[in-house]
Amino acid sequence: MTQVIAAGRGYDVRSPLSTAPAIPTGALSAGPQPMLSALGGLLLRPWELSDAPVFFAAYQDPEIRHWHTRQPASEDQVREWFEQYRQAWAQETGASWAVTRGGGEVLGRIAMGGVNLDDGVAGCAYWVLPAARGAGVASRALTALSVWALGEAGFHRLHLDHSTRNHASCRVAVKCGFLLEGTKRSDAVHSDGRHDMHLHARIRGDD
Repeated sequence: MTQVIAAGRGYDVRSPLSTAPAIPTGALSAGPQPMLSALGGLLLRPWELSDAPVFFAAYQDPEIRHWHTRQPASEDQVREWFEQYRQAWAQETGASWAVTRGGGEVLGRIAMGGVNLDDGVAGCAYWVLPAARGAGVASRALTALSVWALGEAGFHRLHLDHSTRNHASCRVAVKCGFLLEGTKRSDAVHSDGRHDMHLHARIRGDD
């Protein structure tokens, strides 16, 4: 007799769930991607075609290039990414926002990906333009996203990871209530090779 030892959820996508989904299919895409207000006059809004130049320029910054290895090759490709972001919202697989000063000047980006509506789980990522760093832009944007996602949107858990050498990103995560859950060894490749990654998470009900 063969013994089978299973790890993980091990679900079959062809089979119906035995539990109700945390977020019903269509609950997010029933409306437009929301604009989210953050402290200090920040507004998180969907990307617009006119944002392509500043988005492309962001990836010329050495820090952003180092920590974000997927990079657009041109402004035309940025506009293709914007269309992918629009489709991701419609398909309920992710969302990306421009972090702006009152809806105008772009200061950074924040995104949700890996959306799992059945479990109510999603991942977060962010970057901030060099001129806007040191003013709490990332933490205010992540807080605003978390309040919406864990509240109105119905998610139960948000997670993010970053290189153990990316101390600024770690400070943002902790400040926004994303508790450090552990270290994923040699989990990601950056421009200088493999990095261990810190895993942080915030769940509904966390202070």
